[in-house]
Amino acid sequence: MAITNDDPSHSNNKTQQKQTQAESLNNNGNLAEQILEMLPIIGNLILLLLNACWLIGKAFIELIIPVPPKSVKGEIVLITGAASGIGRELALQYAAEGATVVCWDINEKGNLETVEEIASLGYPKAHAYVCNVANRKEVMETAEKVGKDVGNVTILINNAGALRSCPFLDHTSKDIETVINVNLMGHFWTLQAFLPTMVKNNYGHIVAISSLAGLIGASRHITAYTASKFAVRGMMEALYSDLHVDSKCQIKTTCIYPAGVETGLFDIKRVYRRYPKIMPMLKSKDVAKCIMDAQRRDMFEITVPRHTLTLCYLFRLLPVRVNIAVFKFLECYIKSDSETIQ
Repeated sequence: MAITNDDPSHSNNKTQQKQTQAESLNNNGNLAEQILEMLPIIGNLILLLLNACWLIGKAFIELIIPVPPKSVKGEIVLITGAASGIGRELALQYAAEGATVVCWDINEKGNLETVEEIASLGYPKAHAYVCNVANRKEVMETAEKVGKDVGNVTILINNAGALRSCPFLDHTSKDIETVINVNLMGHFWTLQAFLPTMVKNNYGHIVAISSLAGLIGASRHITAYTASKFAVRGMMEALYSDLHVDSKCQIKTTCIYPAGVETGLFDIKRVYRRYPKIMPMLKSKDVAKCIMDAQRRDMFEITVPRHTLTLCYLFRLLPVRVNIAVFKFLECYIKSDSETIQ
């Protein structure tokens, strides 16, 4: 007589064991698939780390042995805001190196004086154009004239700037629009005018003059100005990413963050500094020299003075209250336009 085991619990145990074995096999299979999927990521991460180490080492070497400045002889350099201050000094210094300089400014008299000074020094011929960089139509029309009269711009330096100093609630809508249109939108319009040819030729250099206020928003009375300069910084970083999606792109970008400079942008008597020796006002000629040097060495960004870039990034690692305490200690700002100068 056959003996059968009809115990249902025994049958259930066998079924559970089979399910467990199947799940284990599935889990092992999934784990193997996950490992295989992760291998390319791990490999690329290792390559990234090696590349980062190489780039850091290269940067240290360049601190000790700087990259030699490239020649700008024969380049066509367009400088906005060339009628005075940093713009005029840039025009003179580029002309001295053999570049053909194109001066743009809304101030016709000052612009012509810059060109005349270049001619009197015996440098290559410079060209003056009246142009309001805040007006896109005017920028595009003037750029077309430059192309016909002079040739393709190979170095574009967006230097033109506007500033209104007053408490935030005293800023009028016109004040804000003027500052943003000149300091930020002017960059977009000149890029739309000249970048297509640079891309076509795969050659060119774009320089943007931001400000230390584009790294630290601590100075009072210049909220609109600070916002515009922060935006220039972001624009230049994003522009570099856009251009260099193509690994063969040879167009260079440089963003400059000067501290307080003695220019015609504001009355120097309105600058208050608790410690003038710690934070001296810079000369336009010295700043222009640093800008041209950075461009000729293909530097991505610099502050003037140079050491402040590292300090600014280090401050960002500290608690906000520490930053505020340091800024209050230094206390450097531009007095409101409505304040009486003593």
